[in-house]
Amino acid sequence: MSTTGKSTGLSKRTGRAPLIIAVIGAAAIGLTALYVWLNAPQALAQDASIVVYKTPTCGCCSDWVEHLEGAGLEVSVVHVDSTQAVRAQAGVPNALGSCHTAVVGDYFVEGHVPADLIQNLIESKPDNLLGIAVPGMPMGSPGMEGPNPVRYDVLAYDKDGRTFVYATRQGSSER
Repeated sequence: MSTTGKSTGLSKRTGRAPLIIAVIGAAAIGLTALYVWLNAPQALAQDASIVVYKTPTCGCCSDWVEHLEGAGLEVSVVHVDSTQAVRAQAGVPNALGSCHTAVVGDYFVEGHVPADLIQNLIESKPDNLLGIAVPGMPMGSPGMEGPNPVRYDVLAYDKDGRTFVYATRQGSSER
């Protein structure tokens, strides 16, 4: 009896092992991120710290985090490949999108919002707001300081789906 042409199945099983390991690894990473996301609001409500979701390579996001820390805010950073899913989970309308999303208590903070306005949000705890945002990346907003700073609006988004000006700021050329 010859074994020529017969497969033992060993090579098929061995070939699947890396795929299975990769799937399990991806699932573990996904579940860890989900756990962090689901538990962040409860932890934040207790200590008023801010969780910032950003891509690992974004320099202006890192500068914004430094701005918040410089104002005395406690900040945790979670690196993600894209903030799109985080924005959707937090309820940030696409029109208010920017390069990073933060969560503090029950509120989202989207984009380069000045630290004092975040502190005001934390202290005042407005019932009708879901969050505040600086859409895009206006030159001169915190983390985007540089030549030719512009005047920009910080927008609020409420539970009725309305967007309105929360504050207006003049950008700065210096950090």
